[in-house]
Amino acid sequence: MMETNTPEKKALSTFLAAQRAAVLAVVEGLGTEALTTPVLPSGWTPLGLVEHLGYAERHWFQEVVTGTAVPLEWPDDPAPLTTPRAPDIVFAFYADQCRRSDAVLARTSLDAAPLGHHPGPLGEEFGDVRGIVLHLIEETARHVGHLDVVRELLDGRTGLGPR
Repeated sequence: MMETNTPEKKALSTFLAAQRAAVLAVVEGLGTEALTTPVLPSGWTPLGLVEHLGYAERHWFQEVVTGTAVPLEWPDDPAPLTTPRAPDIVFAFYADQCRRSDAVLARTSLDAAPLGHHPGPLGEEFGDVRGIVLHLIEETARHVGHLDVVRELLDGRTGLGPR
């Protein structure tokens, strides 16, 4: 049996968890109006971005790493990075997808090849789970930065993440 709980995996898991915590820290305390208000010209909302990160967790760890994903309770929305769902539903979705991702990562070697595939050129970059975890850290951190800027524009608060 291949070892799945290595120091490298622990380090990557710690960094991914820190970025996920930063997402929640940056939006903590925002009411529904602020969470659903587009601040930038592109029209995305903080809540829509949190939901997007839930979709990213689901896609990369379930659809790509394991080759299968539990069906969603709702259809994909036509407007990217926005959502018609209430904050409690979106935050529960994000938490559930992160838990599912952690479970996949716990039982899968970083060297394992994905059983599914991401369409397009980006999918060709990731031949193992290690690359997928690094990508999720990258994507989550990038979006934390977006949320930081929007939070400052909404209410002037800065420096809200744990790192």
